[in-house]
Amino acid sequence: MPHQTHLREAIRLAAEHSSGGRNGPFGAVVVKDEVVVGRGWNRVVETADPTAHAEVTALRDASANLGTHDLTGGVIYCSCEPCPMCLSAIYWARIRKVVFSATAEDAAAAGFDDFRILEEMGLDWPERTVEGTQELRAEGQKVLKAWKENPKKIQY
Repeated sequence: MPHQTHLREAIRLAAEHSSGGRNGPFGAVVVKDEVVVGRGWNRVVETADPTAHAEVTALRDASANLGTHDLTGGVIYCSCEPCPMCLSAIYWARIRKVVFSATAEDAAAAGFDDFRILEEMGLDWPERTVEGTQELRAEGQKVLKAWKENPKKIQY
């Protein structure tokens, strides 16, 4: 039952914030120890930020409220199945459970089709529609090596 309560909150956020047509129809809630610690809704157009999806804004809110990037033990409730970007952010936040309502197929039927992105992620760079070239590898590796050896680093 608590799952449905939190999921309904995510759906409510989606409905409330998309009713004017400016924000996409997506909402999300992050819960830790049965307490809502973060809320978010799609704000891509409103903020001119292509990463401002509901799940990402909810993760940002939860992290700000808790003062940490590590949301281990948290659960995210989403009005719709997360897109590839949002799912990646969920993994980076160390959340291990996602509860969602509508499916990716439902989102595609409403005009939000992520299947092309999913397909492209499995391709090598030369096969993707976004061009990718690798240069200055040694310089990039130098920064990574310095990070690895930095005794002051905070691992994430």
